[in-house]
Amino acid sequence: MQIVTEALLDLGVDSDKEINKSQLLLLDMKAEQTEHWREEALGKSLSDARVELFVLLNGMDDVSLQEKVIANYKALQKFRKKPQPKAKPKPIIAPSIHAKVTLYCDGGCTPNPGKAGSGVALYRDECLESLWYGLYEPMGTNNTAELGALYQSLLLAQEEIQQGNSVEIKCDSMYSINCIKTWAISWEKKGWTKKGGEIKNLDIIKQAYALYTRIKKEVNLSHIKAHAGFEGNELADRMTMYAIAQQSKAFVCYDKEIDVLTILAMRAG
Repeated sequence: MQIVTEALLDLGVDSDKEINKSQLLLLDMKAEQTEHWREEALGKSLSDARVELFVLLNGMDDVSLQEKVIANYKALQKFRKKPQPKAKPKPIIAPSIHAKVTLYCDGGCTPNPGKAGSGVALYRDECLESLWYGLYEPMGTNNTAELGALYQSLLLAQEEIQQGNSVEIKCDSMYSINCIKTWAISWEKKGWTKKGGEIKNLDIIKQAYALYTRIKKEVNLSHIKAHAGFEGNELADRMTMYAIAQQSKAFVCYDKEIDVLTILAMRAG
């Protein structure tokens, strides 16, 4: 709310002009109250919207034009009150340990158990270079898909290491990481057995563990939070769903144009 002052009235009505009908109404005055309108208006309390309109209507004698300005202003006020769509946050590039190559791996299943696939995003010098997808299973699980993605990342890491490149792998599955970094050590010593029953997914765990053991001094394997806006993790996730859609059993390189925003707009897992 604002108090009507001389300064405000001077701003709304030029000294050589007459106050118009719409302005009088904004001041809560009748059309015929034109003789002493200044004295009667002073000290009144007006809303911010009325004050703005009072000034905007300065010098407008045409009644239809006055009505048009008021209608447009009301429409603008109504638009401003509507909740505006929030801009989508820009994908985050996850912090790197300054490795030459960073691999993001993910596995997905819909439902669980159900159709499963794996995906990997490869970054070189923190720039996206290639995407990979496959290992489709008509009746897999999240865990088999995650382990498959990690194993394929280890295979890609091995190739990079042989070329003299430093490598890190970011995996969003603590189950997969624990399987090959921690639990497999004990399971192997016990003849690949554990208390409480069988070791599920043992074949892929053995393969991944054997490969990790060979290259673990040259690769850094760490956990990354899933669906937290990290670009590489999100892209790997989209590749899992793409693998399911394509029913690709082979693990292959994505051969279409890599438009990050377009791929991120694809179905998420």
